[in-house]
Amino acid sequence: LAADPADPVLGNPDGDVTLVEFFDYRCPYCKRMTGPLAQLIDDDPKLRVVMKEFPILSRESVQAARAAMAALRQGKYEAFHYALMKDGGGLSEDEILAVADSVGLDTERLRAEMQDPKIEMVLRNNHALAEKIGITGTPAFVIGDTLIPGAVSIDDLRAKIAEARAKAG
Repeated sequence: LAADPADPVLGNPDGDVTLVEFFDYRCPYCKRMTGPLAQLIDDDPKLRVVMKEFPILSRESVQAARAAMAALRQGKYEAFHYALMKDGGGLSEDEILAVADSVGLDTERLRAEMQDPKIEMVLRNNHALAEKIGITGTPAFVIGDTLIPGAVSIDDLRAKIAEARAKAG
């Protein structure tokens, strides 16, 4: 869940508490949680955030997730992720590539790597894991041994992070 080397990590890669987010780029609630998550990362230098690409809403969701995983290979996952989450437009291939170009990605390389079967395997593994732990929608968060389905307040996330830190310490 929290240690798959294929998953992008935001925040402190060696953090003492890990928050895992399952999300979809087409999900309006996921988009709404992007700011609070960025705030948590900024406020908590010991927080590790594992991003689980979980495209469940449309074909465009899958395309965006593949592009994000390809962006990881160019070292620009975080910038690309935030740009896609902020963008209010659609997620056609042309729109995704325009966002990729805006954050400095090599779009030809990105387009080619989006088709890599290893990326498809990551997405399948994320779906299987979500099913195994009972996640059926986005966003969904896992902090310690607590599953938090849906959009929640930043204060609720802070409280769960504090609980996980207290249990670990």
